[in-house]
Amino acid sequence: MNKLAIWSWLSRLFHSFSLKQRIWFTFVIFITVGLVATGSIAYLIASKEIQRNAMQSSQDTVNQSAQIVNERLKNIGTAVRALMFSDAFKQLMKDVQNKDNSSYYKSLTALQYVFNQVKFNDSMIDSILIATPIGDFYPTSSARNISNSFFESDMFHQFQLLKRGFWSTGHVDPFFTGKQRVLSLVAEGVSEDSYLQNESTNVYVVINVKEDDLRDLFMDNLSDPNKHYYFVDSQGADINYSERIQDNVFIQRPDFVKQLTNDSKGSFFFEDKDRNNYLVNYARLDIKEDWMIVGVQAKDKLLAKLNGIKQATMLVTIGFVLVSLLITNNLTLLLLKPLYRLQKLMKRVEENDLEVRFESAYKDEVSQVGFRFNRMLDEIKQLIADVTNRERDKRKAEIKALTAQMDPHFFYNTLNTIYCKSVLGENEDVNEMILALSNMFQLSLSGGRDLIPLADELDHVRQYLAIQQRSYENLFVCRMEVEPELNACLVPKIIIQPLIENSILHGFKDMKSGGEIQLTARTDGEWLHITVEDNGLGLIPEKLLQSMMHPTTSKHGYALRNIYTRLELYYGTEQRMEITTNEWGGARIELWLPRYETEEDFHGPTN
Repeated sequence: MNKLAIWSWLSRLFHSFSLKQRIWFTFVIFITVGLVATGSIAYLIASKEIQRNAMQSSQDTVNQSAQIVNERLKNIGTAVRALMFSDAFKQLMKDVQNKDNSSYYKSLTALQYVFNQVKFNDSMIDSILIATPIGDFYPTSSARNISNSFFESDMFHQFQLLKRGFWSTGHVDPFFTGKQRVLSLVAEGVSEDSYLQNESTNVYVVINVKEDDLRDLFMDNLSDPNKHYYFVDSQGADINYSERIQDNVFIQRPDFVKQLTNDSKGSFFFEDKDRNNYLVNYARLDIKEDWMIVGVQAKDKLLAKLNGIKQATMLVTIGFVLVSLLITNNLTLLLLKPLYRLQKLMKRVEENDLEVRFESAYKDEVSQVGFRFNRMLDEIKQLIADVTNRERDKRKAEIKALTAQMDPHFFYNTLNTIYCKSVLGENEDVNEMILALSNMFQLSLSGGRDLIPLADELDHVRQYLAIQQRSYENLFVCRMEVEPELNACLVPKIIIQPLIENSILHGFKDMKSGGEIQLTARTDGEWLHITVEDNGLGLIPEKLLQSMMHPTTSKHGYALRNIYTRLELYYGTEQRMEITTNEWGGARIELWLPRYETEEDFHGPTN
């Protein structure tokens, strides 16, 4: 649609309005646009100024904190050089050069004063270690963890890789007991001869700085609760542990790290995956350019001061719109009062839905339209209720039909078996089979109920087994394991017996003896889990599942298909049926049913 067509359509739309609507529309639009434009411009100007001031303030804070940390770490480096210039250290270097360890304890004692002086000059220093080929030297007030040698540590390997001194990130001190978290300065000890000859002395000085003290050092200057500050490297990884909140885990994302340029300091806006905007300031440390302090502040909190301006603008706009409505109403009230009344009523009708009814104190023709609309909504709701009831009745009828269609051939076989045993004079078997058959009929009727307790369904299975074990003597045994608390759970009737029948008639059809059936019922979370498995001939799960999903006229798998269909009618998607082969090669059929103990809890299928 081109611009000319759009303007033509807008023109037709505008001229289709009533006179009152055109007056109201024009007047309100001009006032609203003017107020919104003025407020938006004021908001943008204030927003830019606040952002600029906040950007500068945050950058100054980060720069100051970086400078404080930088100076403190420089002082620690100066303390290391002072230690190396001490007479005790020089003597130690001579002993190392001469490979003389006879003066170890003398040197250790002489160095204690130097150690104490270094730690006294900077309280952040937790421990000092001088690792040499003739032994380790450290303050006697520190408990050395002798199981960790410096020459076997990651710090030593990192020094060999870098060929120079370095600061490590936060870690648990491996050289002294107490598991203190520290940052470590690792430097190679130098003597006058090694310095002039540029040779390695194989002497290393490790200064461990308390991580908590270092964090407190730069956090004391960062007290704004709306900002979060992090001591990280150029990849966004923490130098010391931090209280990083979930909203700011993006500082290790590649697209965030990419914006941390090689400049000594900088700032930028960053948008996370949830489209939240943040103001980011950073400043690098001179002592280690890979380290920096990063400040992160949510843009919405940054602009929180503008909420007053925004609310005031909205209130003024709404106020003027209301005034314009009042003026237009007063101007057109005398001429357009009947039409105005009709317009109000029609708008109320347009805003209704199936749950809302039209209300009006008027009894004119327009109101009658609204009342008829209410009656139409009532009729629609009644139709929906009728359809729902019919679907419920249809589902019940289908369930009863499927239950009645369960293949009764075992009843015929049972009667034939009873007749044969009667002719042969096996009256005891006849009596037991007739009693079991009678009990089965009684349990099947279940007082007209479709859902019966699991205990009744298991009794039905036991009566069936009593008949079949008389019919197929010594063919099989059946074991049941049922959690007692599940006996009251409601299940569809005649849902387990067909599974047992499937094992006997199909699984054991080529067997004379040795058949085993295992029936278990247990709790699986919120589900009742029923399993029937045997050691018979097995089955082909894929073929049966295909037959269940796409029914045919074949009787193969009819009982399982009947059960599957009934479960869908009872529970919809809130059930599961699985057919597999067990470790004996026999069939395993598992049912997962919702646990209900009363019919009031049963709400029908969910699709």
